[in-house]
Amino acid sequence: MKVTVDKILSLSESDGVDELQKHLALLSDDQLTTMLTNSALKGKDTGILIKAIFKGSPVSVSHGANRRLLVYKHCIPLCESGDLQTEVASDIIGLLMLETHSLPGHALATLASLYVDAIKVGEMNSGRSLELFPTILTALAATEALAYGKGKLLFAKPKLWDPQCVIHLTTMFRDVPLSAEELQFLIEKILRMFLKLDLQEIPPLIYQLLLLSAKGCKKLVLEGIISYFKKQDQLQKEEQRNGDEDVEVQTIPQDQLRHVEGTVILHIVFAIRLDHELSREFLKNLKMAHSDPLCPFSIALLLSVARIQRYEEQVFEFLKGTITKNFKDDQIQHSSKFLQELLPQCNSISNMILDTVKNSVFGWDHVTQGLVQLGFILMDSFGPKAGAFGKVTEGTSSTAKTPNQLACRLGGQVLLESFMMHEPIRGEILEQVLNRLVTKTASPVTHFIDLLSSIVMSAPMILLESSSKVTETFDQLSYLPLSTVQGLLKAVQPLLKVSMSMKDALILVLRKAMFSSNLDGRKSAVAGFLLLLKNFRILGSLASSQASQAITSSQVQADVHSRYNTAANEAFCLEILSSLRRCLNQQADVRLMLYEGFHDVLRRNSQLASSIMQTLLSQLKRYFEPEQDLLPPLKLESCISAHGDQVFIQEPLAHLLCCTVHCLLWNQNIQSGGNVSDDDDDEDEEGGVQSELHAILKSITKRMIKSELEDFELDKCAEFSTSSSVGVKNSIYAVLVMGLNEVLMEYNFITANYNSKNHFEDILELFKRYHKVSEILKERAGKGRPMSSKTSRSLLSLGFISTLLTALFRDSTQSREESLSVLRSSGDFLRYSVSVALQKIQQLEETGHTDGPEGQSPDKTFRHLCDITSVLMWRYTNVPSTVEDAGKKEKGQSVSLLCLEGLLRVFTTVLQRYPTRMSNFLSSLDVSGEGEAEGEGSDLTEQTAFYIPLMNQLSGGEEEFNSKEAQLLVSILSVLSRHLNPSSQQFVQMITWTVKICKETNFEDISLTKGLLSLLFNLHVLYKSPVSLLWEMCQDIHSQLGDIDQVLVQKNRNIEKIAFKVVQMKSLAMRITYQKLSVKLSGSHLTPQCYCFITYVQAKVLRETKAIPNLIFNIEQYEKFLILLSKKSKVNLMQYMKLSTSRDFRINAATLEAALQEQQQDQSQQVVVSPHPEQQKVPELWKSCSQALEWLVPQSGRYFPAY
Repeated sequence: MKVTVDKILSLSESDGVDELQKHLALLSDDQLTTMLTNSALKGKDTGILIKAIFKGSPVSVSHGANRRLLVYKHCIPLCESGDLQTEVASDIIGLLMLETHSLPGHALATLASLYVDAIKVGEMNSGRSLELFPTILTALAATEALAYGKGKLLFAKPKLWDPQCVIHLTTMFRDVPLSAEELQFLIEKILRMFLKLDLQEIPPLIYQLLLLSAKGCKKLVLEGIISYFKKQDQLQKEEQRNGDEDVEVQTIPQDQLRHVEGTVILHIVFAIRLDHELSREFLKNLKMAHSDPLCPFSIALLLSVARIQRYEEQVFEFLKGTITKNFKDDQIQHSSKFLQELLPQCNSISNMILDTVKNSVFGWDHVTQGLVQLGFILMDSFGPKAGAFGKVTEGTSSTAKTPNQLACRLGGQVLLESFMMHEPIRGEILEQVLNRLVTKTASPVTHFIDLLSSIVMSAPMILLESSSKVTETFDQLSYLPLSTVQGLLKAVQPLLKVSMSMKDALILVLRKAMFSSNLDGRKSAVAGFLLLLKNFRILGSLASSQASQAITSSQVQADVHSRYNTAANEAFCLEILSSLRRCLNQQADVRLMLYEGFHDVLRRNSQLASSIMQTLLSQLKRYFEPEQDLLPPLKLESCISAHGDQVFIQEPLAHLLCCTVHCLLWNQNIQSGGNVSDDDDDEDEEGGVQSELHAILKSITKRMIKSELEDFELDKCAEFSTSSSVGVKNSIYAVLVMGLNEVLMEYNFITANYNSKNHFEDILELFKRYHKVSEILKERAGKGRPMSSKTSRSLLSLGFISTLLTALFRDSTQSREESLSVLRSSGDFLRYSVSVALQKIQQLEETGHTDGPEGQSPDKTFRHLCDITSVLMWRYTNVPSTVEDAGKKEKGQSVSLLCLEGLLRVFTTVLQRYPTRMSNFLSSLDVSGEGEAEGEGSDLTEQTAFYIPLMNQLSGGEEEFNSKEAQLLVSILSVLSRHLNPSSQQFVQMITWTVKICKETNFEDISLTKGLLSLLFNLHVLYKSPVSLLWEMCQDIHSQLGDIDQVLVQKNRNIEKIAFKVVQMKSLAMRITYQKLSVKLSGSHLTPQCYCFITYVQAKVLRETKAIPNLIFNIEQYEKFLILLSKKSKVNLMQYMKLSTSRDFRINAATLEAALQEQQQDQSQQVVVSPHPEQQKVPELWKSCSQALEWLVPQSGRYFPAY
């Protein structure tokens, strides 16, 4: 009897189950499987056929269960073969899943083994039947009577997985019940398979893995994903470093990797939105990862997560803390050689973040917004802060050193790179930068101005697309601080050359501001007009190289037409000059800005010389007294104005004269060099103006020398109090007279050209008058409240100071000897010259520029600084202070000490303002004559120049010892040591010299001792572990102090030394972190001896131990830091320490015992008459005990006060 499909289907539709079973029993296994295969390939009635077979195969009988198992075993590989249509295979698997729970346990185990074997040999590549596997495992787990494979069906040989089935298996295991151990094993296996998969298969696998993490092991999943991409990034960098040398092991193409990373980040963020537990695990894991918690991929992931509002604050707070911690750790590690050897080098988080910015160009739109937020958060949080009186406490230039400065600079770099790479966010970045310039009027905005300047310089044409935003900002210029206006206009200056609309908008705003009721608005207008005059040059002006133009149009990728550059510029500049002349009738501050800016305008736009010189001549004539017999030659009363009882300066006459002199001398120098105008009329006119100015200046010089203080209403009896109008007026006159004399000294020195001794005598006479007024002001300042405690700023230019010092100290030209001897004969003039140099250097250190010509040019300022330093060093090294002090009787600080102080300021300034040019600076110095300099290289020569006089100071007698000079020498050496490489021979030599000085000299000066020991420790910690040095110092302390009983004679001085060394040990303990040896030494050898010493001294000479509280405080602070380190390092560093004991009071045993005996006697004689006798005992007992307490109230006020 032949059994057909139709027959089986018809029997299935009827109620004759027995008949169906009989017909199925007639089929052999091969016939049944062939029937199933043919039906499935035809795609017709396959599902109905399988239902019919299952209906005729009850699981209650063995042959029925076996037939069902046969159907399963045949259909599973049939679906995997790929020969069936997708719909047919899905229908088959669906039917099998419905009947799985009815299978007996042994059949389920057989099917499970079938799946495991197929997976191991790679027969599950299509993954169509894998949906059935979780159902089988679930049913198998529900079978209590079966223990098959001990729960490790799939994991017995995990390394045999086929990479092509990993995604399907991961999807399948989402529905498989797994224990925690099995789940961890499975996820680790999947993560290991990452390296065997194609890159394009990674995102779908990670998506399934994130869904699988709902079962647990979230931390493991996230760590594995981040670790994989971190390793891929490292391989990319190694390949970029090595080039294409090893083509065989070339990594994944960069663009493909970045696109995959972006897709994975989106998957993770999507999973985090659905599973908040996953986000908590992610953030917790990053916070707990102490070593290298971040990489470019994890940073990008964090910034994407920050788009979720509930995590935004957490993410950015974590990034801020991590960034500053990385900078601090790197700084600490670089400051200690021991830590460099002990710990691996910190990975630069700034490089990681900048790599993230570069990677974001590959379509990471979900990251760019976070980058912008991060950049502004860093700049807002760590930017410079306004200190006292508006002084900026920190800078954010290329000289950034502190962690806060580095973090602020990183924020600017992130925003600049993002602006360059991502067009959609350019408008937002520019708008936020400009908004901060407008709104942050109470705090410094130099870092935002630097960012705007960098954007303009990097992409001026891109910025022109958003020129409307810049133009809108111009409308607020009148209300902004002057420094902000100057920085903003300087930053956008290149744009003004290529955008006429922007330039016209600015001119309109500046013209309105010129008539503003706000003084700052008018000053802003002057600053803007001066900037325009400097940069819109007229044809025939000097080349920009001669004018030291900082920003040139060559940096802009487009330029205006030549017609606009020549003819239009001239009319434009003359129109601006006409507007500026109106400022000469405004307040002194506005005029002052104009005078300080005219010289730079003249240097950069030399064709304006005639107009500028004529303007200055007209203004000067208003205050010049033409009658040659009248004294004084200038009308000072016209320079002040009164409003009620208030007197204020109206015309800064000294600055007007200074501007006139500088412009005149510069113009004369240019003409003498052959750079003259082609227009004869202009030349004649300029010559007439110059001749008239020279005549006026000579007349002023002669008559100022003839004038006495009484001619200016100034004398020793004059009042200079700020509380009266007369005192204010006299103070203004004094400052004007001093400034005028300084300007005339510079003018006469330059015009004399060393040819006339009379000119130099005039200079000396001018100085004497300057000095006389200065001494009167100092004397008045000492007797009462001065007009100003600060010395008025000198009007001498930095270039002139450089020339003057060179002439005074180093010029040995025979023809000049007679003239210069006039100035050299005055010790006051020499000290004054060096003092002005110190003032200029200090101004440069604080602000980055100086007053006067070329003060705004970093290159020329640096050159003058080199010349001044060379002169100061030559003067100090060739004229010892002991020789100078022996031959002078004038009052005041010696020239050598002033030179030394100047050198300290110079080295500090160069390290701060020109750190990258320190080598050029040192190589430019000339210290010839120091024949004893040892070693090679200019660095060592400079240090030798200071070590030798230091050794001479310390080796000489007490009469020759100068404490201040020695301290300055040590400070200079400390500054120079920062420039040396700790691995260089010069650094080793410097340590050797310092150790030798500390060991072989004995001096009583505490400040010098501290300075030398600080230098020694700072050098030693950069070279090697300072434990050996600390041990030698401890031995030296014992050898100097001896045993406790021998200390009392020198107690105060020695206690100071001990206290200072404890402070140094605290510092060392913080630096060397886990170095237990130093802690052990300090605990076992130093602090116990200190405690014994303290107790002994308190008992013997209680009232004379003033330094003991400081010593105790330093010891306790040291122990406090050790406790903190113990908690962080998990190492008990306190095991070596003897804990402090309370010394707030001490019980006198004899007095206490006598008081208690007296108390007992009173009690035995007392008759009890009160129902509460104990209440009467308490006051008396306290009174008796209080008599026995000796309270110690140290000077520091730390302990409890006496009752």
